[in-house]
Amino acid sequence: MKSISVQQLREREGVPLIDVREADEFAAGHVPGAVNLPMSTIGEHLDELPEGPFDVICQLGGRSARVVEALTARGHDATNVDGGTGAWAEAGYDLER
Repeated sequence: MKSISVQQLREREGVPLIDVREADEFAAGHVPGAVNLPMSTIGEHLDELPEGPFDVICQLGGRSARVVEALTARGHDATNVDGGTGAWAEAGYDLER
């Protein structure tokens, strides 16, 4: 499974970021530019996933890793963000609310 650090994520440009946390978690603070598609409902929103490569994030990296595994198996070019939103905040990067 492909993965990147939050430092690498911060430097990436033009790669969509999917946040698979629940809506209340997302509203409490997320990486700027992230789009919320909760893991609990992502099966209903597969048509909304980007064409081409995209990154997947959650709070700590566990849910996003499972989503990346499932989507990669379906042929998507998905990359997990190690450490998730928690690591992003710990690194001192801004969150959108």
